Amino acid sequence: MVGLGALARKIFGSANDRTVKALRHKVTAINALEPEMQALSDEQLKAKTEEFRSQLAAGAKLDDLLIPAFAVVREASRRVLGLRQYDVQLIGGMVLHAGQITEMRTGEGKTLVATAPVYLNALTGKGVHVVTVNDYLASRDVEWMGQVYRFLGLTTGLIVHGISDEERGDAYKADVTYGTNNEFGFDYLRDNMKYERESMVQRPHHFAIVDEVDSILVDEARTPLIISGPLEDRTDFYNTIDTFIPKLTDEDFELDEKARSATFTEHGNENLENLLSDAGLLKGDSLYDVENVSTVHHLQQGLKAHKLFQRDRDYIVRNDEVIIIDEFTGRMMPGRRFSEGLHQALEAKEKVAIQPENQTLASITFQNYFRMYDKLAGMTGTAMTEAEEFMDIYGLEVIDIPTNKPIKRVDEDDEVYRTVDEKFNAILHLIDECREREQPILVGTTSIEKSEILAQQLQKHGYKQADLSDANAFAALYADRETSKNAKIFAVLNARYHEQEAQIISQAGIPGAVTIATNMAGRGTDIQLGGNLEMRIAAELGDMPEGAERTEKEEAIGKEFEVLKERALAAGGLYVVATERHESRRIDNQLRGRSGRQGDPGHSKFFLSLQDDLMRIFGSDRMDSMLQKLGLKDGEAIIHPWINKALMKAQQKVEARNFDIRKNLLKFDDVMNDQRKVVFEQRLEMMDDTVVAEAVAEMREETVEGLVALHIPEKAYPEQWNTEGLQKEVEEKLALQLPVVDWANEEGIADEEVESRIKRAAAEAMAAKTANYGADVMRQIEKAVLLRSIDNLWREHLANLDHLRAVVGLRGYAQRDPLQEYKTESFSLFESMLANLRETTTTQLMHVELMQQQPPELPTNAELPEMHGHHVDATTGEDEFALADRQLAQIRAEQAPNGRNPQDPETWGKVGRNEPCPCGSGKKFKHCHGSLV
Repeated sequence: MVGLGALARKIFGSANDRTVKALRHKVTAINALEPEMQALSDEQLKAKTEEFRSQLAAGAKLDDLLIPAFAVVREASRRVLGLRQYDVQLIGGMVLHAGQITEMRTGEGKTLVATAPVYLNALTGKGVHVVTVNDYLASRDVEWMGQVYRFLGLTTGLIVHGISDEERGDAYKADVTYGTNNEFGFDYLRDNMKYERESMVQRPHHFAIVDEVDSILVDEARTPLIISGPLEDRTDFYNTIDTFIPKLTDEDFELDEKARSATFTEHGNENLENLLSDAGLLKGDSLYDVENVSTVHHLQQGLKAHKLFQRDRDYIVRNDEVIIIDEFTGRMMPGRRFSEGLHQALEAKEKVAIQPENQTLASITFQNYFRMYDKLAGMTGTAMTEAEEFMDIYGLEVIDIPTNKPIKRVDEDDEVYRTVDEKFNAILHLIDECREREQPILVGTTSIEKSEILAQQLQKHGYKQADLSDANAFAALYADRETSKNAKIFAVLNARYHEQEAQIISQAGIPGAVTIATNMAGRGTDIQLGGNLEMRIAAELGDMPEGAERTEKEEAIGKEFEVLKERALAAGGLYVVATERHESRRIDNQLRGRSGRQGDPGHSKFFLSLQDDLMRIFGSDRMDSMLQKLGLKDGEAIIHPWINKALMKAQQKVEARNFDIRKNLLKFDDVMNDQRKVVFEQRLEMMDDTVVAEAVAEMREETVEGLVALHIPEKAYPEQWNTEGLQKEVEEKLALQLPVVDWANEEGIADEEVESRIKRAAAEAMAAKTANYGADVMRQIEKAVLLRSIDNLWREHLANLDHLRAVVGLRGYAQRDPLQEYKTESFSLFESMLANLRETTTTQLMHVELMQQQPPELPTNAELPEMHGHHVDATTGEDEFALADRQLAQIRAEQAPNGRNPQDPETWGKVGRNEPCPCGSGKKFKHCHGSLV
């Protein structure tokens, strides 16, 4: 019996169908303008941009310009790129302009879809950000789609790793800026650590379109962006801890693979106490004495490193460095590090150089960064399974856009085998069949380790792995399939070969090609049947100059490409094989979506075994025993739609649990985010204010009020006052010699009078400093002290919040809501931080003494605390600030006069804060003639 909801959808269509249908009349209007746009000259088409801007200045809304602007972009892309947007691409662009998520299948041209809404929103002059998942795609897209924007008179910018602050500033000033999610987020954090407004690079966050939005806003959103500085080196400690873990037996610990946790048993605790005692590391009698908290924490991290984290699945070791592997994309994440000592535990396990633990200097989650944009939109091929999360967290609705041509891909039922070996044998048999009929096949695996296991199986089966070091040789492997039809060749695409990613994917659609890939599977690059013509020409002809010879060769390659495409089509299109199910249906759908682009034929099939991680963790023991009783023979598989449905339900449960985890984490981070906004806004206000004397005076008065209230209780008699303590505090914190003890003996004196006298004395002392050093110098000192104090206290506050987060969950055992407890205590900590800020700033300013009459130097951007843990070049080992530091040293060397007279500061020139003082004292300049105190 059909339910009422299903019946209503059948008659009226779903909400998604109605949304798409409502946009079609705008498409009709855009199509009606096409002849008019085609009749315009290039100059007339370009002039439309200024015409639109004039209309906006006159009060028109962006929605009023949507139809003509989209028509202009469609015509511009046809002239510049030779690509005319399909009607469904225009609909996708309208969804993006509306601040929603466009779900379009692989191969439907999402990159081109973004051009129209980007152009329309860039007309405001406020800047549009197009966010991609890696530098390659950002560079490719700004060059490719940038041709359209530049043709229409807009400027473009690119934000990638390794560019200078000046280049970043120019890129952000452009109308359209392409970059990665990491770069945008880190630039925001770095901006809020700078000391001059002019050195900040980002503008206010106006509009962003996030490509592969599910990857960035869901998968990567679990890990916050962190800028951090190193703590003390404890290499020996980590190595010592690492020696204990292999000595443990299975009865010493318990693993929970579902929750990804590892804990010691009672037996394990006793064993560890003996080991630590023998090594002289046990303080007190018990492992759980308070003195051993840090040791226990690192033992648990060591246990996780050895028992839960696997090399070539969770991380790889490259150039003496442990590099994280993104579990969703399979890509390396150089520079990203596990926190809380886990990365150091992995480095100790793998016997590579151990980097010091880091102190968080600034952090933000992707959820909270992207929610700062006035308008946010996204596009991907797989978002519907996470629609609830997108709406709940970001307020983004997911709209499924119809394909330009009907999908012809056949998604076959899963085949479930009892063992991994049986599963691999079935996959090898299918690969042989596909190669025999020249059908290209893409085999997806969930980790580097499993991709290499399958590669070894293929090699035993008579196949040879392609040499990827020479792109031209690799392209030639498939160039002539008639003469090499018997060659059994395959390529592997995983994080070890990420440099050749585009090259491998460009050949994956050639007849008979066998490609093994992790989840990265060339996301962002289409697998085209017959191969990628442009990349094939680039690989084979390289830098051959333009001319008759090159044209002739290009035509020959083009003809061969058409023949290869026809053979791939005749063989059934791309066959996508998955070696197991992922926890998320979305990742499975991404892999399936590699096949069947633009109406091409194709197949997809999942091969599973009861020994797979997902099946094993979620209880396949009973199924295994049941299948044995039913008489399932070796090599036989279960194939039934019910199996697919059962697996889908298991995946839905995992997705729901992961969503709850992310949602709960976000609730905690929202508390910190509210405080982050306050602190960053205060910093900006102080940087913008030419005079902060009023704020400083207010802090000074509040500090005095706090000191008096602490030592003189309300309604207390003078003999009950702690005047000695108050006098001492006034001397220590305010640098004032005041006879507070004597004041208490005066007849009829009240606490208000004591407070008033201290305030007056402090104000007079600051006025004297201002008169002595000059108002301009004093204002600079005040601003420098204030900003430095905020930064130092904010870092301490972040560390306190981290510690609070680590323990607040235990409050649940006392029937108290951990989130509410966290909110209450974090607010108290924040109030304490503000009180400390008032006191610290006041104390430093009251004690400040300049040793020379010159304005203090604000820290330059290159002198920010050294930051580790992010964006480390995997080949050189240098972090993003190394270049800036070298440039700074070189500039200073050029600025310094050849001869410095220690007695004459006029000859010293520009002296770095950390350089030896030219006076010859042996101290650093900042502690000598450059000192503020």
